[in-house]
Amino acid sequence: MTTNNNQQDAQRFEPQYKGILKAVFNAKAAFSGAFAPIQAMDGITSTTKAFSVKTNATPVVIGTYSKDANVGFGTGTGNSSRFGNRTEVIYADTDVDFSYEMAIHEGIDISTVNKGLNDAVADRLEAQSVAQVRYMNQKNGKFLSDNASETLAMVKGDKTDYTQDNINTLFNEASKKFANNEIDADKTAYLAPDLYNAVVDLTNATSLKGATVSLDNNTVPKYKGFKLEETPDKYFVSGEVAYFTADQVAIPFVGIATARTIDSEDFDGKALQGHAKGGQFMLDDNKKAVLKATAPAKP
Repeated sequence: MTTNNNQQDAQRFEPQYKGILKAVFNAKAAFSGAFAPIQAMDGITSTTKAFSVKTNATPVVIGTYSKDANVGFGTGTGNSSRFGNRTEVIYADTDVDFSYEMAIHEGIDISTVNKGLNDAVADRLEAQSVAQVRYMNQKNGKFLSDNASETLAMVKGDKTDYTQDNINTLFNEASKKFANNEIDADKTAYLAPDLYNAVVDLTNATSLKGATVSLDNNTVPKYKGFKLEETPDKYFVSGEVAYFTADQVAIPFVGIATARTIDSEDFDGKALQGHAKGGQFMLDDNKKAVLKATAPAKP
């Protein structure tokens, strides 16, 4: 199949595609609290590099001020400092690469579409964006799993997977690690449905002394300091049931290389084509604010 266009420009839709995908992501993304609002750009040309960030690995040194007579004065004149040794601060440029790609290839035949071309294109870009955000959710779940600093293993109960003991043990351990790592940011626990429902049942059964539990809406706003968010199983790595993260611990991004319609020789209409690249970025320092939990197993 050729893509000759009689030397006419193809219609370009990169800004529209970027805007729709960004809006859908910010409205429907899983693990939404863990990620900052998505960074979206169009007209990308790099094959791998998304952007660069400046990082600083210079350790912080807490010194003491010396009042020794021969430091900065006397025999120490010109060869010592009362402030102690001086540490040089240097920033490095760190490239952040795209980690996955997405494509659109559809056809709009004017004899069968039963709708205006531009309206059909807008509808399809929105439908594609919804599907692509679900795909991005899986990538983002895998990213959180890969960058978790520790894995918390749940122990199976005698009769059921989830019990008051193993749920409390899990949340107590997560809370302890966040406290010991001095993580002061808001934090969220993203829970697979079975675990989330077990927490709702537990908090309702124990009344939790003032905890807000809505059985009508099947919600528990917080548990042991963590906001709770029910998240579909398919967005977790197999065998994992929870991710505990500080809010906005990572940055998602997407770049639009192509979004266009072009005349087709195979039918009376236009081919709709799109190409996007995405990825995520997290500072190494932030990884201590991400934990994952595995499904209950026999002790």
